Amino acid sequence: MKSHRALIVLAMVAFAAAVAAQSNSNRVAVVNGQAITQDELNKKAASDLKNLDTRRLQNEASMAHDKQEILQKALEEIVAEKLIEADAAKEKKTKEQLLEAEVDSNVETPSPEEVEAFYTTNKDRIPIPKEQALPQVKQYLTERSRSQYREMLITRLKKEFAFKSYLEPLRAEIATAGFPTIGPATAPVTIVEFSDFECPYCGGLFPTIKQVEKNFPETVRIVFRQFPLASIHPHAQKSAEAALCANDQHKFWEFHDSMFANQKELSIADLKQRAADLKLDTQAFNQCLDSGRQTAAIQTDIQEGARNGVTGTPALFINGRLLSGNQPYAEIKEMIDDELQRKQTAK
Repeated sequence: MKSHRALIVLAMVAFAAAVAAQSNSNRVAVVNGQAITQDELNKKAASDLKNLDTRRLQNEASMAHDKQEILQKALEEIVAEKLIEADAAKEKKTKEQLLEAEVDSNVETPSPEEVEAFYTTNKDRIPIPKEQALPQVKQYLTERSRSQYREMLITRLKKEFAFKSYLEPLRAEIATAGFPTIGPATAPVTIVEFSDFECPYCGGLFPTIKQVEKNFPETVRIVFRQFPLASIHPHAQKSAEAALCANDQHKFWEFHDSMFANQKELSIADLKQRAADLKLDTQAFNQCLDSGRQTAAIQTDIQEGARNGVTGTPALFINGRLLSGNQPYAEIKEMIDDELQRKQTAK
């Protein structure tokens, strides 16, 4: 009996020692005899660690985009060189003679008035004194003219010599199912927009996206994903939640348009009033907004955006191709047209 009790005591001691050892291995500090554990530390740092992971994802995506841009630039340089060689041979000229005839002879030397006007418009961004800046402005305008004529030459030669690129642009795979969508599901071009309802640049892009909707009603669909920049836009998070609460009642796009039409009224009271004005079930909307139940969905959007290179808003993915910032309609249309052409060529 005594030996049996002794074994029990030894087992209890061993168990206690094991628990103590495990507890000690999990602690990162001791203050006044109280242990601070790794779990406590992780919980305290959770928000900053999440932000760090977001930056890691953004950096990885940025490196991939930079690599693609380097390859694309190198390809364009090789293609231009070969096109100029081919056309020079066809015209029985040297490359230098061809460039002189097609580019250099057309370059426009800016007048003093044009140089002065450019300096006046951009002087806030020019860090050197005016007398030093004017010769550099003249050189910049001259080189810009040269680049434009060279680009016109290369564009013409690409058509004449049947240029075709097989270098696929970098494409992100971004989920679209279940997110607010406008446009036909069968559209050959999908634009996924990551946006922030309080962001002024997103507000600037809003009418441009409306123009895309109007001009490509059958060929483009638009999917909206949330990317509130809460650190600089205090109303962005709740505005994103409000949009998803409205989406629960199938009024996402009405709420979306209303917020972008008036970005100065995005307080919680404003959002609730907007829901009433749009004739939503205000009790359900208010409960949804106050509960914060859309937070996880928004965080998922942010992580997916970050993983694919979104560092600010607005960010568009046109068939997976990233186009950042408040881009003009012409830039967006050019990429849409390119995607439509690629689809046509692939048939």
